[in-house]
Amino acid sequence: GVALVVIPASVWALGFTASGIAAGSVAAKMMSVAAIANGGGVSAGSAVAVLQSIGAAGFSLGTKIGLTSMLGPLGAAAGAKLA
Repeated sequence: GVALVVIPASVWALGFTASGIAAGSVAAKMMSVAAIANGGGVSAGSAVAVLQSIGAAGFSLGTKIGLTSMLGPLGAAAGAKLA
C-alpha cells in the first residue's frame, strides 16, 4: 500500500507533475537528455514518458492491482520476519 503513495509522490518530487515537467527539475534534465538522444523528441514508452504519465495521472487501475498483489505478500512476509 505504501508503494502506491510513495512512488507517485517521488515521481512528482523529481518534477513530473500534473501540469507537465517542472522547469529546472531532475525531470527537465532527463527530458533534455532523452530529446537530444532521440533527435529532438521523447519516445513514447521511454522512461521519461512513463514517469510523466505517472506524475500526471498516477497509476492506472491495472498497475495498482498488480503492485498490490505483488507487494502485499512481500510486506506480509517482511512483517512476519520482524515479529
